[in-house]
Order: sequence, then structure tokens, then C-alpha cells
Amino acid sequence: MKMINLKAYAKINLGLRILSQRDDGYHNIETVFHRVQPYDEIRLEPSSDITLTVNSPDLPPDDNNLCVKAATLLQQYVGTENGVHIFLNKNIPIGAGLGGGSADAAATLIGLMNLWHIDIPKNELLKIGLQLGSDVSYFLSLGTAYATSRGEILEYFEFSMPYWIVIIYPNIHVSTKWAYEAIHDIRYKKHESNVNNPGLNISLRQILLDHVHDPIQLNAVLHNDFEPIVLHKYETIAFAKVSLYAAGAKFAQMSGSGSAIYGLFSSEQDAIEAAGQFRKRYQVFMTPPNFKPEEIILTV
Repeated sequence: MKMINLKAYAKINLGLRILSQRDDGYHNIETVFHRVQPYDEIRLEPSSDITLTVNSPDLPPDDNNLCVKAATLLQQYVGTENGVHIFLNKNIPIGAGLGGGSADAAATLIGLMNLWHIDIPKNELLKIGLQLGSDVSYFLSLGTAYATSRGEILEYFEFSMPYWIVIIYPNIHVSTKWAYEAIHDIRYKKHESNVNNPGLNISLRQILLDHVHDPIQLNAVLHNDFEPIVLHKYETIAFAKVSLYAAGAKFAQMSGSGSAIYGLFSSEQDAIEAAGQFRKRYQVFMTPPNFKPEEIILTV
């Protein structure tokens, strides 16, 4: 029996700007998506129906799961009667701002095209992905990408991360819906005038390309607009960020709408020691410098 095994890698946001609310209810954003080490494992097996087995009690194996939604949308798009049984081994924390659900959905789409022997133009696959979530489009390709609009307009660019990345998950699920509703009250005033923050005139991609080796500049101009709201509500997340700096991180920031916080370390030893220290309280992941994820499909 043919089986497909896949790795669905997480992402972090290197900066995140919330620019405006759109007429369709979404928000225009600017961010840079970057792959990191933690990954979910997915196995696809032929079946007469679309079903799911998952190892996490926090993730019901029903039609609301993004893997099931992805398989159903693809099945409807191509008009096939083929089914699939999806085995999902969840390692990426849920509600952490690491894109685990979106990564799983994208990997499912890619794996099913192989399992079902179908070929879909990339632009059509991106449309299917966008129906599942704003981040899904990013996970359909490998690499670092500058993202605008809802996050689906992507410009991949060559980028090497020179730091060790230590990610802390402080065991808090932050609702993305709540975060966007909360930030809406700010009314984006800081983006209406760039007088007090010249960094807003420079794209996040350019900031990274120009200053990735200069932590002082990164701390000055690379921000996540969700942080003031989320860190104010959740002291544990704020403490995790402060703790990363205290452990030697050159730069630390929340990913997405949280709750995961990552720190960039110049020293491997400092990163290892920090990770060991934080594992006493949190779930921790490490990614080495210049990390390149494996191809999504591992075995057939």
C-alpha cells in the first residue's frame, strides 16, 4: 500500500506590522516568514473516506481540523472519489504563533497530489491554500519570504540566519482572533505618521538584509505590533522575553500573535545553556544557524 510521509515545519515572524483593516474583515500586514526546526509529522494512506488520527487531545480529529479541510477542498476541486487516512503527530504547539496548523494543511495538499496522482497549477493550489488560512500559501514552498496583504502575497528571497534560534512556548494559547480585535482599537495611528519611527519607511525584508548582523539595529527597528497588547495581558510571555535577553539573546521577539517567543543567540554554548534552563519551565525548541528544512515529502 502506498504511503506518504511528510514533515511540516514551523515558522517564526521576523517582524510583523499590522497596517490596516480591509473591507473583507481581514487585515493588511507586512512580515517576514522564516522556517524553524520544530515540525509536525504527517502520514497519508489511501482510504475510501477522509479521516484523521491525531496524537494531541487538544486537537479533535473532526472536520474542523485543517488537514481534513485541506483534503476535502482538494477532493472537491479535482472531483475525485479518492479518500485518505491522515496520521498527524503534533509537535508544534497549538496557538503559539508558529503556524503549525497552516503548515499541516499545506503539507497535506502537497502529499495528496502525490498520493492521488494529480497535478494542479501552482496558482490554483495557492487559491485552495488561501481558503484554509492566510499563512497556508507560505508553507507551500520552502524558504524565507517577505509577505504582504493578508500574508498571501509572497516574495521569497535569499536569507541566511546567522544566529542560533531558541524558541520558548510558555504554555499559553493566544487567540489570533482576540489579538486582531484588540489591536484594532489602536486604529493603526502609529502607521499614519512615520515621523517618530523612520524604520517604518523601510520594508522588513530590507531591515533584515541590511542589519541582520547588527542586533542593536534589529532591536531598534524590527518590531511585532502584537507585542504591546499580548505582553501586557500575559505576564508569563513578557517574562519569557525578558528571560531570553537575560540568558544572552541578542534579539528576542514574539512570533505572530503569540504566545511563542524566540531569541537569537550568537553563541552556540549560550543557546544550549539557555535552552536547558528554560526546559525546566517551558517547551523549548532550537534551530541552528543557516538552517535549511528537508524536502516536505520524505518517503513514498
